[in-house]
Amino acid sequence: MANIHTPIPALKLNDGTSMPMLAYGTGTAWYKTGEESKIDQAVIDSVKTAIKLGYTHLDGAEMYKTEPELGIAIQESGVARDKLFVTTKVPDTSRSDIAGSLRASLKKLGLDYVDLYLIHSPFAAKTDEDIQGAWAQMEAVQKEGLARSIGVSNFRPVDLKALVKTAKVVPAVNQIEFHPYLQHKGLLGVHKELGIATVAYGPLTAVTKAKPGPADDFLASLAKKYAVSEGEISLRYCIDQDVVAITTSSKEQRLSDYLRAATFKLTPVEIKTLNELGEQKHFRGFWSAKFDENDRT
Repeated sequence: MANIHTPIPALKLNDGTSMPMLAYGTGTAWYKTGEESKIDQAVIDSVKTAIKLGYTHLDGAEMYKTEPELGIAIQESGVARDKLFVTTKVPDTSRSDIAGSLRASLKKLGLDYVDLYLIHSPFAAKTDEDIQGAWAQMEAVQKEGLARSIGVSNFRPVDLKALVKTAKVVPAVNQIEFHPYLQHKGLLGVHKELGIATVAYGPLTAVTKAKPGPADDFLASLAKKYAVSEGEISLRYCIDQDVVAITTSSKEQRLSDYLRAATFKLTPVEIKTLNELGEQKHFRGFWSAKFDENDRT
């Protein structure tokens, strides 16, 4: 099992705060389809395990319905609040009271503030003004101290360009699906231009959902070279491109192994090769109904 003190690198955001580049997520497999009030002990136990192993960046969302479990796990972990980086999200741009949504999330989390608050998706917006109005509310909750950093998720170039027309604060991050088969070159160009950090969900998609694919053999050869799993190569692929990676598992050994992604680096040639192989296939594992089938941006 990996050393629980394995250092996870941090990425400095445009507002001066730093974000650990490997996060534990409470969505995907933990997403609740039933009542939020029904506490899932397995989620609590897994989050506590992740914290024990050294994951200090915890990613949640109102939509996942797991904020109560995340809050219990944080409290029971015994780790000081200032040692954790907690993210949660408001569902979309249609909310008329984002401050109220965040206060409700904070109550469930048992926290006075979150380190990062995101708009989960732009898809409810019918006009640029909808996006701009939602973002103005996000700026207000940051000013009030309820969120230290604010950002977005699943935003496309067109959404970001609409947002920054009236923004007083540039989003700190855009959380998107990112892996070799969905590289978002156009979107990442916009991120670079605006100083927005990229956070990846589904970073293991190339090895968990998209096989067979053109990158299979190369991923396997890299895993053999570095004596790690293909999943750990996928996480390092993100980190080496300054992309924060969110992963999850209910298995302690697997979570421990994922921390090995902080112990090696891929070479620039290996990153380039993975990118070139990845460009030969387009695969989107999440939110596919909301994007054009051929949209690689």
